[in-house]
Amino acid sequence: MKLNKASLFALIAVLELASDAEKQLSTTDIAQKHGISTHHLAKVMRNLTHAGLVQAVRGAGGGYRFSGNVRRTTILDVIQLFETLESELDVPKWGGDADPIIGELQSITSEIDNLTKAVLDTITLATALKNTRIRAELLTNQAAAGNSTS
Repeated sequence: MKLNKASLFALIAVLELASDAEKQLSTTDIAQKHGISTHHLAKVMRNLTHAGLVQAVRGAGGGYRFSGNVRRTTILDVIQLFETLESELDVPKWGGDADPIIGELQSITSEIDNLTKAVLDTITLATALKNTRIRAELLTNQAAAGNSTS
C-alpha cells in the first residue's frame, strides 16, 4: 500500500499533536522535526482543521492543537480525508468487465481494499501512539546497549 503525501503528512501531524493534548505546534515545528515540506503540510493542516481533528490557534505563538478523540479516531479516519484507498487495475483497452480474468482480478483487488480498510479502521490513534512510545523505548535501549559495548 502506498499512501499519498497528504495522507502521510496528515498522519505524522495528527500523531505528533495527539501525543500530548496540551501541545501546540506550528506547521514549521512539525515539518522541521520530520523533514517534510512546510508548504504542503500547511495545506494538509487546513483539511485536518475542517475535519475537526486539529484546532488552529491564532496569535503570537499560535499553531495547532489536537482536538479529536485519540481513543475513537482511527488511522483510516485520517487517511480517508485525503484518499479513497481504492485500487485501480490498469486494464488494457481490449479488456473489460466482460473478460472473466479481468473480472476476477478486479474482485481480488476489491477484497484487498476492503481488508486494508478493515485493518486501518481497527488502529486508533491511541494504539498507534502506544506503539510509537514502545518503539522509541526499544531504540533508546538498543542505542544504550550499543554504547555500553563500545
